Amino acid sequence: MKDKIKQLLIWRLEASTRKFFKAHPDVRLIVVAGSVGKTSTKLAIAQMLAQKYRIHVHKDNHNMELSVPLSIMKIPYPSNPRSLLQWIAVLVAAHKRPQQPFPFDIIVTELGTDRPGDIAKFGRYLQADVAVVTAVSAEHMESFGNLTAVAEEELSVAKFAKLLVINRDDIDGQFAQMLEDGRNIDTYGVGGTAEYHFLPETGAADGYMQGTLVTPEHGSQHVKLQVIGEHSLKSIVAAALIGIKFGLTADEVRRGVEAIEPVPGRMQLLRGIEGGVIIDDTYNSSPLAALAALQTLYTMPNQHRIAILGSMNELGPYSRQAHEEIGNACDPSLLDIVVTIGEEAEDYLAPAAAARGCQVRCFRSPYDAGAFVRSIIEPKTAILAKGSQNGVFAEEAIKILLHTPGDDARLVRQSADWLKIKQDMFSKIG
Repeated sequence: MKDKIKQLLIWRLEASTRKFFKAHPDVRLIVVAGSVGKTSTKLAIAQMLAQKYRIHVHKDNHNMELSVPLSIMKIPYPSNPRSLLQWIAVLVAAHKRPQQPFPFDIIVTELGTDRPGDIAKFGRYLQADVAVVTAVSAEHMESFGNLTAVAEEELSVAKFAKLLVINRDDIDGQFAQMLEDGRNIDTYGVGGTAEYHFLPETGAADGYMQGTLVTPEHGSQHVKLQVIGEHSLKSIVAAALIGIKFGLTADEVRRGVEAIEPVPGRMQLLRGIEGGVIIDDTYNSSPLAALAALQTLYTMPNQHRIAILGSMNELGPYSRQAHEEIGNACDPSLLDIVVTIGEEAEDYLAPAAAARGCQVRCFRSPYDAGAFVRSIIEPKTAILAKGSQNGVFAEEAIKILLHTPGDDARLVRQSADWLKIKQDMFSKIG
């Protein structure tokens, strides 16, 4: 799309969104920003609030300049983004939307960024009731260069939000100091340092988490959750915090957190072959998320463990250091083997894991990686699959490792369009 046409589309959609909120002043807006965990947090918040309110939430991560206005106004994104005719139809729908009924009380959406200044652009037409920042960690480092720039970008959402909610665990205190004095801020996390926090206990026999949710308003509540992994708790605590801010009772918050389920590709527990289990965390990958996923694999009670680790994209000059960090976190006493997918994982992660004493096998195709794991798998093995999208697509590696073939439908990126993209990409690899 040519730049001038794109800017015109953005301007018209922003104008329509401003008119939309002016025409629907009772509709409240929650936005979710951060380096990782946005979609899981967004969906957890939506599920929590749905007990009491009519919620509009876009399940996918349509979180950029052109897609955010459409997701907010519930207008489908063009199936062919290059089609001018489809964009004209979108503009006509956006022009009409402010005058039409909107049968929702709360909109929950996420805001993404590729470069400095992207988040601030949303402030031209949005005023959020609550902004949640899930983390400050390495992302799009070819554009940001350092973590301070990432922090400045993600925390800039505070400038157009009435209440800011931040993850105390994954936002360094030095970055939180960037915020203006007197700003209305609440914190969440795992452990006792945040105002709203979760104190995890030893997991149940099925691997799911349980423990105590602690909030200033409702005190301590013991809950058993439907998620695995300590980092999965953070989105649930964020949802509890938002639920309380929107008037949910202690019982509603408890029921809400116990009902939240993982979404496809994000720490989803699946049954594997040979009586094993698969931790499906294939939606995307970053250093922070990959380390947390490995720690979860290490806590699984299975005697045998395999880590399928794909390259982490968009890290720029930080890529080598980041991949080596994940390789150094691979523990040979807890892993049978490390299997990598992708060029950067092979070049940087694999040597670091091997230097620690791990057995390592490298593949450029997820199909080949999956076939190899199937050929060596022991009974009751726990398998972690983690990786970024382009060039990795680790979900394809676990397809033939699933106990039930029908569970294919629970994996990410399984539409006909996505499958064709993957098949075309990896058919070129000899």
